[in-house]
Amino acid sequence: MFLCDKCGLCCRNLKLSSLYTRLDRGDGVCIYYDENTKLCSIYETRPILCNIDKMFYTYFSNKLTKEEYYKLNYEACKKLKKINK
Repeated sequence: MFLCDKCGLCCRNLKLSSLYTRLDRGDGVCIYYDENTKLCSIYETRPILCNIDKMFYTYFSNKLTKEEYYKLNYEACKKLKKINK
């Protein structure tokens, strides 16, 4: 299972990827991001695009190992944290 630290940076930086356009409330923040709790308001039913494990099994399991896919996602997290300091 992908270990997310729930920093919310991916939810607040949708403008960085056109994949998330339909979830963008217009300012780069996800329409489901709760500013008060700093968490996803629909986490249990979030879109597949927002679920690392489901994305892996649906689209990438025949192209990468789970470890490779997780590594790519952890690297993306690190980049988001670096540019949002």
